[in-house]
Amino acid sequence: MLKYSTFKQVVFLSIFLFLSAHLIAQDGKEFLSAKESEPDNFGWMLGFPPPADKIIYAADGSFFKFPALRWSVVHMRQMLPTVNVSRGIKSMHSFDYQLDKDIDKISFIPWGEKEPMTWEESLWKNYTDGIIILHKGKIIYERYFSVLTETDVHAVMSLTKSFNGTLASILVAEGTLDETKLVPFYVPELKNSAYGDATVRQVMDMTTALEYSEDYADQNADIWEFSAAGNPLPKPKDYNGPIGYYEYLETVEKLGVHGEVFGYKTVNADALGWIISKASGKSVNDLLSEKIWSKIGMEQDAYYQIDGKGIAFTGGGFNAGLRDLARFGELMRNKGNWNGEQIFPEQAVEDIEKGGSKEAFQKSNHPNLKGWSYRNMWWITENRNGAYAARGVHGQTIYIDPTAEMLIVRLASNPVASNSANDAYSLPAYQAIADYLSRKNK
Repeated sequence: MLKYSTFKQVVFLSIFLFLSAHLIAQDGKEFLSAKESEPDNFGWMLGFPPPADKIIYAADGSFFKFPALRWSVVHMRQMLPTVNVSRGIKSMHSFDYQLDKDIDKISFIPWGEKEPMTWEESLWKNYTDGIIILHKGKIIYERYFSVLTETDVHAVMSLTKSFNGTLASILVAEGTLDETKLVPFYVPELKNSAYGDATVRQVMDMTTALEYSEDYADQNADIWEFSAAGNPLPKPKDYNGPIGYYEYLETVEKLGVHGEVFGYKTVNADALGWIISKASGKSVNDLLSEKIWSKIGMEQDAYYQIDGKGIAFTGGGFNAGLRDLARFGELMRNKGNWNGEQIFPEQAVEDIEKGGSKEAFQKSNHPNLKGWSYRNMWWITENRNGAYAARGVHGQTIYIDPTAEMLIVRLASNPVASNSANDAYSLPAYQAIADYLSRKNK
């Protein structure tokens, strides 16, 4: 049995949190290229059973080390316990295709560079596993890389948070959730924590003032305690910390004044998951199925990874198929309307699109995202097209551009666990596609 001190050091890797400290620490290191790191090059997990040197393990954290990461993001259910998000029994919605052979040749200048890069080159640069572009609801581009196929699901990491934010926004629009209430109104268990005097809105926008660190390079950071609490694997005998994500939230203390600064912290997403579960009387996985996943003809069930108490990890544990994520993105782009049926109130999306406090965002540590804001757990670009995005570390994104009538969904497994490794080659590329489509419309 691991001693607790050792357990703390490996637990983050052995569960499934959306970041990994060992990868953050390697930012700038030379990695195998996307083509060199294709899982098929290594022969992992083949055979009955696989050879001992080809097995990828969750218990020791090796499943989340690059390049094994590239296999694991498509096979998380084989590694860890999960809970289902049902697609229901509705007939599958089929997209119309109008593939555009010129997309791969579209070029742009990456941030901080002088030479142009093509769209196709950027996909390899960012270790893309799958990508799809919709224009006016039609698929104009779709590709799969690595081990991802059209029948697989993929871990979306922190993109998960935007599902929480969307569900909360829906509940607010429906009158089930009051964003002005203090958190304990819905979750009395949090009355003695930092959330005791925070509003639901402050949790939704991550402007809570928490004494909580997500510095993954610091082995004493609070994220390790949060990870240990949520680890579904057996705890060491000398472990005496919280059991499960919710129990950990009760221990978070306040530092500062709520509502002044945007602070991106995963615990806020899990706190919001608890709030919307209490308000609706449903688990987050059942709520997502009821409000969205069973309503619009998804192809596959989705799933969340869970803690030891069976609670969904709504800060980063969602897994879904590429086209199903595109269906969700289209539902958002059309403000909750799906083929003429209003699935949820359009106000839920309008509230996201209006953005959050730019002043609060400016005080955060996101120097490359100048002028952005954050609302309902969506990243708001505040650009001329009104684009907004759900973002996950390692390169997962749902990017919605209302003006260009464009949606991009990308699944990826970049070895560097930071969007800063992707943004320079992604955000200008998305704008280049939007500009191309806008010109094409004229």
